Amino acid sequence: MEFIGAMPTVDLTYSDVFLVPRHSGVGSRLGVDLTPTDGTPATLPLVAANMNSVTGPRLAAVLARRGGLAVLPQDLALAETERAIRWVKRQPVVFDTPIVMPPHATADEALRLIPRAAEQAVVVADRDADESVRASGIRGALSAARLTSVPGDALLGDLVIGEPAILDADELADPRSAFDAVTAASESRAAAAHGADPDGADPHAADPHPAETVCVVSGGVLVGTLSPRSALRRSIYRPALDREGRLAVAVAVGINGDVAAKARALAAAGADVLVIDTAHGHQEGMIRAIRTVADLGLGLPIVAGNIVTADGVNDLVSAGATILKVGVGPGAMCTTRMMTAVGRPQFSAVLETAQAARELGAHVWADGGVRYPRDVALALAAGAASVMIGSWFAGTAESPGELRTDADGRQYKESWGMASTKAVQGRFGGLDAYERARKELFAEGISSSKIYLDPQRPGVEDLVDMITSGVRSSFTYAGADSLREFHVRARVGLQSAAGYEEGKALPVSW
Repeated sequence: MEFIGAMPTVDLTYSDVFLVPRHSGVGSRLGVDLTPTDGTPATLPLVAANMNSVTGPRLAAVLARRGGLAVLPQDLALAETERAIRWVKRQPVVFDTPIVMPPHATADEALRLIPRAAEQAVVVADRDADESVRASGIRGALSAARLTSVPGDALLGDLVIGEPAILDADELADPRSAFDAVTAASESRAAAAHGADPDGADPHAADPHPAETVCVVSGGVLVGTLSPRSALRRSIYRPALDREGRLAVAVAVGINGDVAAKARALAAAGADVLVIDTAHGHQEGMIRAIRTVADLGLGLPIVAGNIVTADGVNDLVSAGATILKVGVGPGAMCTTRMMTAVGRPQFSAVLETAQAARELGAHVWADGGVRYPRDVALALAAGAASVMIGSWFAGTAESPGELRTDADGRQYKESWGMASTKAVQGRFGGLDAYERARKELFAEGISSSKIYLDPQRPGVEDLVDMITSGVRSSFTYAGADSLREFHVRARVGLQSAAGYEEGKALPVSW
C-alpha cells in the first residue's frame, strides 16, 4: 500500500482515508480471488468476532459455507463448546442447514428463528427417534410470508398445504443444475398458488405464500434445504473446509485457567484455528498462554490479541502466535476509549502491525470499527489478512438468541459488549456472589443494545454478498486480482470530514 502525497503525521481511522483508482487489467470483479494467505481454511477475508451476541454454531456454519470463518466465544463451558464444534462439523457443505420444526409448533415460535423476509422458511417435519428426518416425515416448507399472514398461535402442521417440494441430492450436483431444479420447483409451486397448477391439482388447496425453499434428501433422509439464491451462491463462493472436507470453525481460548487442557480438548473436538484472546493482549499473561499452546504442537494456526503496536507484534510472534488480532476500542459495543483513553485509530493500528507482522512471516486480523464495505476494503489495503466483524453480524437471523419484535413490528436481536456487566455475569457466573460483585464493579461496555435486522439483508449471507461485492470492486479499481496483489497496489489518500460526507449517497434529493 502507498499513500498519495505526504505520509500522515497523525493516526487515522477508516473514515480519514479513501482508495484512489489506478490503471486496471482486471476484467470482472467475479474474477477476483479474496482468499487470505494466513494459513487458515478461509476462502474469504471475513471473520465473525468471538462475541457471545455474534457467533454461535448456526452463524459459524453459514459463514463457513460461504468461505468465512467464525470464532466461537471463550465464555462457553468447555463441554458446550465441544458440542458446538461437532454440530458445525455435521452440517451440510453444499446445502443449507434446515430449520426443522414439529407440526405442533406455532407460527410465533417459527418467527423467533427466521426473519420476516423473502427466501426465509422453516421445514415442518416429524423426527425419528435418532433425530433424523426421513423423506416420508417431511410435511413441507413454510415461508416467512405465510407465517406472518396467520395468527401467531396457528399450528405449523395445519398451515402446510399440498405435497412437499423434495429433490434428491444427486440431482443437484453442480450449481447450474441445482439452480435450474430449485427454480423450476419454486415456479411450479407459485403457479399452483395462482390457480395455474400444471398438474391439475385443486388451485384452492394451494399455499397462498409458497416457500421458495425445497427440501433436499439423500438415501431417503433430509440432508439440507436449498433456495434459488443459495443455489446461485454455490457458483460464487468456496466453502472454508477442514482436511476432512467439513466446515471449518475457530474457537477462542482465554489466558486464564488450564489453557493447555482447554486447547487440547478444542483441537480434539475439531477446532481449526485457536484464538487466544484478551482485551489487553500485550501482557505477560498472554505471552505465557501463547507459549503454552504453541508448545503443544497441535498444528493449528494460533491467533493472539488484541494489540495495536509493532512491539506487540514482535512479542506475541516471538511467543508463537502466527496471526495477530488488532484493535483496541473501535468496536460499536466498546467503551474502552471513553473509559480509559486507551486505544488507537484503527487504520493506523492495522497499517503498523501488518507491516511488522509481514517482516516476521506472520499476519494480522483487523478487529473492529468496520461499518461499511469500504472499511473492510481499507483494512485489507492496510495489510490485514482478514477483517473481524462484530455488531454488523449481531443483527442477523443466524446470530445467537431468538428474534424479538418491538411495538412497531420490527425484528431485532440483543447485543452486548464483551466487557459489559452482562458479559461479566456470564463469564464469572460460577464465582460466589461476593467475588462476582467485585468483578461487576469494574465492568465496562454496553450491556444491552437493540440491533435491528435489515429487512433487505436479514441473514449473514446477505451481508456477505454486500460486503464482498464492494470489496471485489475495490480490487478491480486497484488493478488487483488477489489479496496479496491488493496489499501492494492499493493507493490511499487522506480526506476531510466533508470529503467523507461527500461520498455518502442521499436517501432523498437535495
